[in-house]
Amino acid sequence: MKKIITAALSILLLGACKKDITSLNVNPKTPTTVPAASLFTQAQHTLANTLTSANVNLNNFRLVEQMWQETTYTDESNYNFITRPIPDNDWNAFYRDILYNLKLAKGIIPTDISITDAKVKANDIAIADIMQVYTYYYVLTTFGNAPYTDALDPTNLFPKYDDAATVYADLLKKLDADVASMTATSASYGAADIIYSGDVPSWIKFANTLKLKMGITIADSDPATAKTVITAAVTAGVFASNDDNAKFTYLGATPNTNPVWVDLVQSGRNDFVACTTYTTNLLSYTDPRLPLFFTTDAAGSYSGGIPGASSDFNTFSHPSAKIEAADFPGLLLDYSETAFNLAEATERGFIATGTSAATYYNDAVTASIIYWGGTATQATTYLAQPTVNYATAAGTYKQKIGTQKWFALYNRGWDAWIETRRLDYPVLVAPPTALTVFPERLRYPAAEQNINGANYATASAAIGGDVPGTKLFFDKF
Repeated sequence: MKKIITAALSILLLGACKKDITSLNVNPKTPTTVPAASLFTQAQHTLANTLTSANVNLNNFRLVEQMWQETTYTDESNYNFITRPIPDNDWNAFYRDILYNLKLAKGIIPTDISITDAKVKANDIAIADIMQVYTYYYVLTTFGNAPYTDALDPTNLFPKYDDAATVYADLLKKLDADVASMTATSASYGAADIIYSGDVPSWIKFANTLKLKMGITIADSDPATAKTVITAAVTAGVFASNDDNAKFTYLGATPNTNPVWVDLVQSGRNDFVACTTYTTNLLSYTDPRLPLFFTTDAAGSYSGGIPGASSDFNTFSHPSAKIEAADFPGLLLDYSETAFNLAEATERGFIATGTSAATYYNDAVTASIIYWGGTATQATTYLAQPTVNYATAAGTYKQKIGTQKWFALYNRGWDAWIETRRLDYPVLVAPPTALTVFPERLRYPAAEQNINGANYATASAAIGGDVPGTKLFFDKF
């Protein structure tokens, strides 16, 4: 018996020697190639998380915009963004986790044998490119000059920085090219697209609406280009109702939950309360969104902590259960913002659609109130107040639009920060203990200073200094 077993083993070993054993080094649970659709979904998810998050290591713009105030650790509400590597985290999220994944997806699609229709491939590439344009918008409006032509090459550790205004102009051209390459009657990513489920007409409208947004952003710095861009976008068709909103739908179960739920509920932390700057303004306007934004305080009313000061969690109002819900969506672009942009474009004489700035303004406010769970009747009552009514509200169109846009962008602090810098409204008073001036930008990442020093130094000098007070290309006036 022993001889038979020995002989059998010898035969097996001889047989094994004749086969390619390199396959034994392949882990079947770790694929060597990734479908483009998976990379696209992951990029969407990371983008929505980055812009929606309340994590102090990543997104602190609700604090900068004095919508929220910190309870115990007050560094970020005092404009300290360097003790924690916040610029590095934002930079990595944008470049490594979003832009690079989208680049990989665009590279895979042309040779993906699972997609047999050339028009579908063209749609997929264009949509990924639109998402890259959207992401670069935040890179440029957050940091200023940034890597672009040399970016997204992992073998190049020393990418040069491109002029932000020049990159911005190229992004607008890309949007035009993307829309021109798309076929509205053909499919795209399908269920892999969490925002629009692969609906190409919705993506075309998104691109035009993003173009309007980008045009209004440079309205002061380059009004001629802004007018051309905005006119083309409006003619092509932009968002017309909340049904068009670009929202990332989160699920009620981990790991694909609303990041605010993760940061505030799942973590069990009590790090934030309302800020008095925001609650005082909402109260003064008798805003119907107040109970939709916040809980009542210990006295049964609404109040917030002082900007920059440690604030007792049990005393003040908290973010509402609505915003803390595990499945509350993240908004990337919405109709309310779009209508405000149309109101401003009308005031500036960029468009003449036959609709007044006041009508667009009313539409914007109404859309926001309804989105948050209010009613059309509440919106009508709110807009009838002399302090809110477009004809009688105080200040210039920038003040009227800027104030109401600040309210409407409640859960979109990053965008509220861009608008406050651009419109100069609302006027926010710096915390008494602020570490720096109001942040007009984020500093470049420490990693860039240490690794890509020469290009970092050139970029810093070009924008006027790598400091928080340096105004960026779109905000020179």
